[in-house]
Amino acid sequence: MTPEIAIDICRKAIQTILMCAAPMLIVALFVGLLISIFQAATQINEQTMTFVPKIVAVFVTLLIFGPWVINTLTTFTIGLFDLMATL
Repeated sequence: MTPEIAIDICRKAIQTILMCAAPMLIVALFVGLLISIFQAATQINEQTMTFVPKIVAVFVTLLIFGPWVINTLTTFTIGLFDLMATL
């Protein structure tokens, strides 16, 4: 295995991780932003008020994007095994 192949595998792994995590992170960001705006407007500073909606939103997003995430990870893993078989 050459260093170029190892670097390419690492690059694809990081890209796959970011693509799979992005929907959940973006939803958590927007929900947190909306809750922060609501807290600033009402001056309610309750910590659990930010935690519970974010968890629920991330869970719902995971349910929606779950099949796509599994398909993406499966495709990456199969490509990795195919690459290892050719080495």
